[in-house]
Amino acid sequence: MSEFSISITIADRSYRLVIDKAQEELVRRSAKLIDNRLKEYSANYAYKDKQDLLAMVALEHTTNYLQHERVKNETEITLEKKLIEIDTVLEEILTQQPG
Repeated sequence: MSEFSISITIADRSYRLVIDKAQEELVRRSAKLIDNRLKEYSANYAYKDKQDLLAMVALEHTTNYLQHERVKNETEITLEKKLIEIDTVLEEILTQQPG
């Protein structure tokens, strides 16, 4: 791992992070997405301070994450069932073959 320091800005605040070089693009894109959502919320909703906006962005992203996790888990369960069905059919075919 090659760790190094970067600076990102979220809600007009600068943060220094030590990250793995391979994560740099992902971290920078994440910070940009958060900042863009903050700007969208600030343009469309009344708020007292940036903490309100940050809370809404955190809620939105966490909700999306949990939704994707649920879909992924359901997909994995369906895929596992299909693979078991395929395995069962293959086993039946192989046991019917003369040995």
